Amino acid sequence: MAGRTATKKRMRGREQSEYFFDYSLLFIVLFLLGFGLVMIYSASSYTAFQDYGDSGQFMKKQLLAIVMGLVAMVAVALVDYHIWSKFYLVEIIVAAVSIVMVKTPLGISSHGATRWFKIPGIGMQVQPAEIAKLCMILFLAYMVCRVGKNVVNLNGLFWMLMPAGIVAVMIWKITNNMSSALIVVAISMLMVFVASPRYKEFIILGLIGCAAAAAIVWFAVYSAGQGNFRLKRIVAWLNPESQAQDTGFQTLQGLYAIGSGGIWGKGLGQSMQKLKFLPESQNDMIFSIICEELGLFGAIAVMAMFIMLIWRMMIIANNASDLYGAMLVVGVIGHIAVQAILNIAVVTNTIPNTGISLPFISYGGTSVMFLLCEIGLVFSVARRIQLKDM
Repeated sequence: MAGRTATKKRMRGREQSEYFFDYSLLFIVLFLLGFGLVMIYSASSYTAFQDYGDSGQFMKKQLLAIVMGLVAMVAVALVDYHIWSKFYLVEIIVAAVSIVMVKTPLGISSHGATRWFKIPGIGMQVQPAEIAKLCMILFLAYMVCRVGKNVVNLNGLFWMLMPAGIVAVMIWKITNNMSSALIVVAISMLMVFVASPRYKEFIILGLIGCAAAAAIVWFAVYSAGQGNFRLKRIVAWLNPESQAQDTGFQTLQGLYAIGSGGIWGKGLGQSMQKLKFLPESQNDMIFSIICEELGLFGAIAVMAMFIMLIWRMMIIANNASDLYGAMLVVGVIGHIAVQAILNIAVVTNTIPNTGISLPFISYGGTSVMFLLCEIGLVFSVARRIQLKDM
């Protein structure tokens, strides 16, 4: 009897020393990746065959990026996340240098903007805005721990948000990518907001932001969008029919796709808008194709998966072994949540049209690779949570 009791105690001791692995989070990520591949093939097969003679052109490229991203995710997950805090200055430098790279001979122009650069030797194209998002998460997680209690005063806020503001302005002005710049600002504000016990400053900043947005909308309407393509997008947002052949074309085609899908959709692969009616159907507007082919049911299912993904990461953040780990996960939550919300809002014409991809689902090799690196950070934090602490 005594021997059996001792055995049970040893087993309990081993159980308590076990570390947490979130299989639910892994399943959700793999499901979104697999679903994304199916939808990319469905949305791009016609265009890919017409342009390249291979209906699986975009899907194959995305699959290669996913495989590379999964390898990177596993590698990052196996590394102790504390090591990244030692390279906080390097992270800022990498973010800035990668953005400047688009102005070198390695820069690649597409769709009227230079937002990519190629890596010599392998010819791989990289979007520096995705590098900057990951670097800012790593940097701000360290800064929150470094500033500590001073996060509540203006001096602390300045030293944390100034680098993020500089990087955001560089993304906006150098790569002409305002949407990614806004995402960097949103990630930074969310991380600082979560770390701060005071809300007054953030309420004031929020009110100032709302007032500025209202002023921009009023000016766009007053000037009828003259002189600036972003002002034209605001006018098209308010009245897309008035810009049906110009800036409102993509928005209208996306809304046609959403409306024609109904409750259950036309069926997988049966979209009409993907037949070169809807620009970027496999990229920024893929949620429209999901609505058209899978209907309201499919759209709600996708949103539910993102909610579950965020919920699982919140559990990891709440049980992280230290503040640095918790803030890393908060940064990843902010990135995925903000980008998913903005993409769906753009597609449904809730906000003005801007180029934002749907995480894990839209076509884009750089995006999915760095998102998987961020998921690797989350797994790295989770691996150091003892089950007895949960």
